[in-house]
Amino acid sequence: MSKTDPGNYFEDFRPGQVIDHATPRTVTAGDVALYTALYGPRFALFSSDEFARSCGLPAAPVDPLIAFHTVFGKTVADISLNAVANLGYAEGLFLAPVYPGDTLTAVSEVIGLKENSNRRTGVVHVRTTGVNQRGVAVLSYVRWVMVRKRDPAAAAPEPVVPILAEAVTARDLVVPPGLSFAKYDFALAGAAHAYEDYALGERIDHVDGMAVEEAEAQLATRLWQNTAKVHFNQFERGKEPPGRRLVYGGVVISTAKALSFNGLQNAGLVLAINGGRHVNPFFAGGTVFAWSQVLDKADLGPCGALRLRLVATQDRVCDDFPDHEDGTYPPAVILDLDYWAAVPKRG
Repeated sequence: MSKTDPGNYFEDFRPGQVIDHATPRTVTAGDVALYTALYGPRFALFSSDEFARSCGLPAAPVDPLIAFHTVFGKTVADISLNAVANLGYAEGLFLAPVYPGDTLTAVSEVIGLKENSNRRTGVVHVRTTGVNQRGVAVLSYVRWVMVRKRDPAAAAPEPVVPILAEAVTARDLVVPPGLSFAKYDFALAGAAHAYEDYALGERIDHVDGMAVEEAEAQLATRLWQNTAKVHFNQFERGKEPPGRRLVYGGVVISTAKALSFNGLQNAGLVLAINGGRHVNPFFAGGTVFAWSQVLDKADLGPCGALRLRLVATQDRVCDDFPDHEDGTYPPAVILDLDYWAAVPKRG
């Protein structure tokens, strides 16, 4: 009997299946330092304990995307080791802040299955929850992924496609306990832009670009213990030239979010992920640019919230805001992410 694990194929999943993922992970200051080195975020709330304390928190929490990548990485060996592509996200909620020293585990439930017409792959929907060492859920999200079948001739289950919310409603957003922006230092944060300064429909070109090299992509993927074959094995994708390993989508998300600092300096705290698509594959050597659009606003009491659309491109500046028309995107667009972020109010 083989002691190695080939990972799950499409026919190994069933609706309602619950998977407890292996390898708990204690988040450390080292993870924060590597995250900063890889992506270059500059949001003050995650950079300074003193700044975080002035905002009512006990210390600087880790960037919510660190928690997301850590939990996501736990799921790969069971959900997407044999994936062709990670397709999208929905109903993501950040439920409690994560601090260095917290240990995260993950559990997923299969909520949807649908074989593709080629019979070689199928789409698997899962809802994943990340929990800390106290048993407190820190985040929950849905993602769907295209997974290979072990045997194309194998019978497929009856299709189950979950109905997902278009967006997390403002009333469901969770503000970290104690958070107060009453003494928010806009100068230390890098800009004076407050909740009141953003208009519905406003578009912001984040101006800067950041190249992602092969070594950085590989290191970032290993950091989160993501073992998906398409990110490491140059023979997995088949259709791509040898050596073209697909860059993990989380690299694009965090790079684009870091770029958004220029224009959204005070909107670093992600509260929810409403939806997202990796529109086109991204390969190392490309330069990522990004722009954002304000989709909605909500007053949450201790802070405001902006619903933001973040669009990332490869090797194309965003001063003309490349967008999709009739359901199609320009080839340079690689990410379309819809999320809520907390932002201080002026008064």
